[in-house]
Amino acid sequence: MPQFLDVFSPISPTLQGLIVSSILITAATFSLVGGPLSDRISRIYTFSLGSAIFAVGSAIVASSSTLAQLFIGRCIAGAGEGLFLSVIIVYHCEIAPTAIRGSLACTLQLLITIGVASGYFVCYGTVKIAGDMSWRIPFILQTILSIVYAIGSPFLIHSPRWLRHVGRNEDAIKAWKRLGLNPAEAEKEDISAANEERQEERRGNWRTEVRQLWKKDVRDRTILGCFLMGMQQLSGIDGVLYYAPTLFTQAGLSSTKATFLASGVSGILNIGCTIITQPFQDKWGRRPLVLIGGSVISGCMLTIGSIYASNAHTSASGRWAVIILLYLFVVAFSMSWAIANRIYASEIQPMRTRAAATSLGQAANWIVNWVVAFSTPLFLARSTSGPYFLFGGCTALTVIVCAAFLPESNGVSLESLDEIFQTSPWRKMLSQLRAHRKPVLRRSVSEGVEMMPIQDAEDIELYRP
Repeated sequence: MPQFLDVFSPISPTLQGLIVSSILITAATFSLVGGPLSDRISRIYTFSLGSAIFAVGSAIVASSSTLAQLFIGRCIAGAGEGLFLSVIIVYHCEIAPTAIRGSLACTLQLLITIGVASGYFVCYGTVKIAGDMSWRIPFILQTILSIVYAIGSPFLIHSPRWLRHVGRNEDAIKAWKRLGLNPAEAEKEDISAANEERQEERRGNWRTEVRQLWKKDVRDRTILGCFLMGMQQLSGIDGVLYYAPTLFTQAGLSSTKATFLASGVSGILNIGCTIITQPFQDKWGRRPLVLIGGSVISGCMLTIGSIYASNAHTSASGRWAVIILLYLFVVAFSMSWAIANRIYASEIQPMRTRAAATSLGQAANWIVNWVVAFSTPLFLARSTSGPYFLFGGCTALTVIVCAAFLPESNGVSLESLDEIFQTSPWRKMLSQLRAHRKPVLRRSVSEGVEMMPIQDAEDIELYRP
């Protein structure tokens, strides 16, 4: 905003990247603490603590008169965000019955998109205010909402699975009933046996919990979750959300009001597509959303990069093509990766590692997010097409990796997800190809031998007359 520049100008691309991304470093750091902390003090109290810290940071930013104060406030806000944000998806997964787990996570994403769109329109409205209140008002509103969140969180129902995890079985049953579910039917889990295992887990310290993430039975899932969360940012989504006004200016929109309005339209699209997607989250499945959505996202980014590389953006049709593709990118992301990646990274973990692994994945998300947020202005200053090619290429790589290693988790209860990781999708595909290509031995039923495929030379020897 011009009013912001009046206070803090001049702001170079490097400084712009640092201001935007400063919140992410502390968020990534404190995210590593959020998971283990929520295992001890509960999910909802972690929400409350994190949002209270976030409110303090936002208030410091709102009252900033120097860049140093602005940076300090952003970093404190990041610490609070790191505590509560990674735990939110864990809480949603744990209170949801299997049949609506995806839809409930989609509700969370819907509220996030409403927040993003609201931010654009608040700025669109306050940019008309003369003086520094134009940019302070959004941070004041952010402070107020954070205080409401901090006060309201302790009134939420505790996660029944967390209650069971800490040995409060009777409270867990009461929590399921308050949520309107029969605990025995909802998860079909033997509470006594599960509690005995978790009593052993609770005797360990935080270091033991971290080691759990890299045990043989969950190591691959930990790596996959971190990969998904990191590559979600390398799709370019936050590069688009953070710098939407800059990108729309680059595409040909001239005024500050026009760029905020165009950004707000992208926010509305985000909301609309999330609403449309919600009823189908538990019908489409996670795997199709990741693969098909990723293919569209990659195609949009690579096409925009090609338009800029060929200088086609200098024409009116080229500029409109860029704007439409940016909107299509937001639509594709909001209907697929925005929901599927986050819930998948959390739901595939067993109870003993779910919070810690989700926090680790969120930390990976924020670290990559920091790189994107810091480097995007510098990258755009040197190359208009380069960032789009980078984002498109990374998304295409992710689609390939997920096609090989990401099994379908939709419709599987949290306690039964171990089974889907026993065989990787690429191994299943390879087995199917072998079954189709190899000859089949045919022996008569009277000889007592059933028809079956020949696997290797030993099979031939076994079936030799």
